[in-house]
Amino acid sequence: MTTSKTSSADELEEGLVLRPRFDASGLVTCVATDAANGDVLMVAHMNDEALRRTIETGDAWYYSRSRKALWRKGESSGQVQRVVEIRMDCDQDAIWIKVEQTGAACHTGRRSCFYRTVTKGEDGAAKVAFVDADRLFDPDKVYHKHS
Repeated sequence: MTTSKTSSADELEEGLVLRPRFDASGLVTCVATDAANGDVLMVAHMNDEALRRTIETGDAWYYSRSRKALWRKGESSGQVQRVVEIRMDCDQDAIWIKVEQTGAACHTGRRSCFYRTVTKGEDGAAKVAFVDADRLFDPDKVYHKHS
């Protein structure tokens, strides 16, 4: 994989060389969707190593901004993502992976991280409501959280 900050727009948009454009923190946004039905499962970040490992292993690897660490999806929860396809956007600063998700994608125990809708209430104010929010696992038991 080549990284270059000097690539022309034409090389990025029409070329056949992978040249991810990582941000100032060395990250690129990654959207993971269900390969079978297209549902958006989660949005995370990858650094160069996470992207390389994802390509090499076929497992989804990410970079945790909060923990400042590389992680393989499912390494502690068992909720793994097998990558079916990787796509790069036009200017190579975002990644879309289509995955076969085992269990839940969200650390809250839900199938998707997108389990709430945002609508406008009768008073015009934004309102949030749960949708498809059933938990597939108890995160406190899976991640061994302690108070």
